[in-house]
Amino acid sequence: MSNNRAYRVAILGATGLVGRTMATILEERGFPVSELIPLASERSRGQEVIFNGKPYVTQVPSREVFKGVDIALFSAGASASREWAPVAAAEGAVVIDNSSAFRMDPDVPLVVPEVNPEALFDKDGQPEKIIANPNCSTIQMVVALKPLHDRYRIRRVVVSTYQSVTGKGKAGRDALEDELSGKIPEKFTHVHQIAYNAVPHIDIFLDNGYTKEEMKMVNETRKIMGDEGLSISPTTVRIPVYGGHGESLNVEFEEDFDIDELRSLLTSSPGIIVQDDPGSNLYPMPLSSYEKDEVFIGRIRRDYWNPRTLNLWIVADNLRKGAATNAVQIAERLLGRL
Repeated sequence: MSNNRAYRVAILGATGLVGRTMATILEERGFPVSELIPLASERSRGQEVIFNGKPYVTQVPSREVFKGVDIALFSAGASASREWAPVAAAEGAVVIDNSSAFRMDPDVPLVVPEVNPEALFDKDGQPEKIIANPNCSTIQMVVALKPLHDRYRIRRVVVSTYQSVTGKGKAGRDALEDELSGKIPEKFTHVHQIAYNAVPHIDIFLDNGYTKEEMKMVNETRKIMGDEGLSISPTTVRIPVYGGHGESLNVEFEEDFDIDELRSLLTSSPGIIVQDDPGSNLYPMPLSSYEKDEVFIGRIRRDYWNPRTLNLWIVADNLRKGAATNAVQIAERLLGRL
């Protein structure tokens, strides 16, 4: 992984769920960090982030603090990213941004390392200065779709998601815990009560009847896969689980496929673990994907009515592969090129 050099790494949003997970994954994967610089809002100034057994005190972002930073991992929301990503980049850092601020900017690559790592570099082979991390629900879907699209050419995808409350960060998790304990808030964090419920409403509704979350899946998938002709019809749903997004996919191909070949293709593809033995009750679940970095795929079967269509079930930890792990994997691809 390394060229024996260590890097100064900043994390903006370091005290949030994703930011803390970023620090954890940097440590777990042995990323060569010479100094960690945790950054957050004024209300989190002075909080400690423990990294490799050493406490680092959280600062607020400034131009000065980004001087000498090699890699800046951002997960503090789109407004903070729009304000500070250009500043960090101007000071020489490569910014890997987990917000929606730059995802659909044509000049900013949107990257999942298993799918389009070549997008990380400009025509001269140098790392782009700002790199966007996709939406969590998009990341796990494109990891599954990429090898299938390359082999069989996808015509249409119908996807329904079952998304964890941690998709809304600590507030989303706390809301479920409060409701389960009997506390009824004046305003529901998940639009409606989430305890014992399923809410088909993530982000705001748009004029076309889809939510913003659903259209993220459409537009981001097309950009990452490099195919604006892909037809994607999503429905996104919030459910009362703490970690791990599930997705049910119905994928129509342009040509027929052999189901055993397809299963072998998924099994051998990077970042995927196939769990598909219904006779033994083996299939992916949020609980079994918790704190893991792979995308888990099961319930692989040909559509009963359309022989060129596939049904499958995908689960991934949304805080890890859906956010923090993907960002760190991007950073790993940059090592030796900074």
